[in-house]
Amino acid sequence: MCATAIPDWTSTGVLPPVDALAPTSAERSPYSVSLLDLVLRFNTSDRRRDILNGLLDFRSELHQLGLVGGFQWVDGSFLEDIERTEDRQPGDIDVVTFFDMPDGKTQTSLLLEDGSLFDPSQTKARFQVDAFFVELSPGDPRQFIEAVTYWHSLWSHRRTGEWKGYLKIDLTPDQDAEARANLLDQTAEGGQQ
Repeated sequence: MCATAIPDWTSTGVLPPVDALAPTSAERSPYSVSLLDLVLRFNTSDRRRDILNGLLDFRSELHQLGLVGGFQWVDGSFLEDIERTEDRQPGDIDVVTFFDMPDGKTQTSLLLEDGSLFDPSQTKARFQVDAFFVELSPGDPRQFIEAVTYWHSLWSHRRTGEWKGYLKIDLTPDQDAEARANLLDQTAEGGQQ
């Protein structure tokens, strides 16, 4: 995975949708970043650390189900400078998981194993993750294109219509332990305030 540095917030408190100095370059949203970079950049308050811990717990349960191939798009007020622009803490983190179906499993078998992981109201309550899923399958590519188009068009704008960026992280568990260790270190030290 090629990881990019997470760009600074714009003056309006969002990630830029593109590189303003090279607007047609490949450096654009969704920015492909490491899980560790996400944790290191956004662990700036107790509330944000709680949300990141929930994200890591959510990912751990996905991995236990065998969902280890694919990627996640991360968005929402969690990626914004919401404390400055709206004088509030982020409420959760928004995640769309694009996943490869594990061998021998089906959507039905995943739901039978742990249907709560696929219910956004339950993931929000349990993990502070507003979770959605798109299967990366060899089926009809039109359905996949429609899903990608929907999520990109929804997440590339604020409700006000302002363009904004979001992030892409790998679903593999390769960095989860290191990300959690860094998060725990920040929590123990009191982190940045």
